[in-house]
Parts: sequence; C-alpha cells; structure tokens
Amino acid sequence: MALPKLETQVFELEQPSTGDKIKYRPFLVKEQKVLMLAQESEDVKEVNSALASLISSCTFEKIDPYSIPMFDIEFLFLRIRGKSVGEKVDLNVLCTDDDKTRVKTTLNLSEVNVNMKEGHTNIIDVTDKIKIVMRYPTLKDMVDMDGMQDINNVLLMMKKCVHEILDGEEVHSRVDMSESELEEFFESLSGQQFEKVTEFFDTMPKIAHAITVKNPKTKKENNIILEGLQSFFE
Repeated sequence: MALPKLETQVFELEQPSTGDKIKYRPFLVKEQKVLMLAQESEDVKEVNSALASLISSCTFEKIDPYSIPMFDIEFLFLRIRGKSVGEKVDLNVLCTDDDKTRVKTTLNLSEVNVNMKEGHTNIIDVTDKIKIVMRYPTLKDMVDMDGMQDINNVLLMMKKCVHEILDGEEVHSRVDMSESELEEFFESLSGQQFEKVTEFFDTMPKIAHAITVKNPKTKKENNIILEGLQSFFE
C-alpha cells in the first residue's frame, strides 16, 4: 500500500520590485538539506545555486531567480523560510554604543520588508547631457563576485548593471556596448561622477529592519538597523 502524499500549504506575497502577486509554498526537508549542505561548504557559487533552486521550486517555477533583483530574492527567501521553519528568529546583536556587548533578541521575519532610501533613482546624471540608466543587481550578477571591497569588483558590478547610456537624444543599449568600451567609459569618470554611480548601489532597495535593544552594561538603548540577508541570522 502506497504511503499518503502530504499536502503543502500555499501562501501569497507581493513581489517588491513589481508589485505582482506571487504564490509560494514552504520549502521541503530535501530542499532545506541541499541549502544547508551548500552553506556548510562555504562555497558562494554552491550557496547561490541552492538558493536559486529553492526560490524557483517554492514559487512553482513562476520566478526566474537569476533575473530578478537581489532584494526580491532576499525578501522571498525570508518569507519562504518563515513559513517553513518558523517566523521568529533569535539574534545576538552588537550594541553600537560600545561595539563589544552583544544582546539576545527575537525578531519576527514577517515584519521585515524591503526599504528604499528617499531620493533614490536608477538614472544617474553624469553631465547635463550624459545619463546612465542602471538596473538592480541579480543573483546571476553575484555568481562571479567575491564581495564589493575590491575596486575591480566595484567596476565589474557597475558594468554588469548598466542598462542604457543616454547621450542627449542618442540611446546606447547595453547589448550594443563592448566590455572595453564600458571599461573605458567608467575609468574616464571623475571622482564626483564615480561617487554618483556608487550612490546608486548604496541607496538601492534592500531588506532592512530597525530594532531597539538595551545594553546591559551601559544601560543605554541602541537603535540598530539590520540590513542584508545575513544580518537576520546572526
């Protein structure tokens, strides 16, 4: 006699970048196992591959995890993870008033959302005539990246995320630009112009949540902003 098949509950969320309604389900033990093994390997490519597979499966293949912004990926993962193993997570946050005391606190993942800083735009005015239209980084963009500390990686990410370059009425699409042309363009920017491009990445939407904890040693309240997926599991 065949064993009974288990029914999986289906939920719905709003995709931050588009506002589209997306149906999703909790991940299964076999999917969680793959993700945990990838995390234990500490191989970024393996982790990204496992995360992409999980997002695709849990959204019934309606989402291409390599084509949507990273903040969508992180938001989807938090919602899926919350419905899979529990929405409350225990954190050990660092107090900012002394930068050494850690305080345990509990966070409800369902309260975490994608935030955009005021004044953020994906259109960068390089000059009065020249503008860069950017797109947001995707999981595919992150595959060959090893952090954003190195100037070469910063430039690489900038080139990856160019959508168009406008020169007055003339529109240069990314598909028509060679790597060497783009590299020459970015390397010719002034310091101020380069900062405008980096500001796009600094202010782009990201999952973030504010919490307040009291330092037991100094008795001071600390207002802490958690940003990025990793900060919600420390």
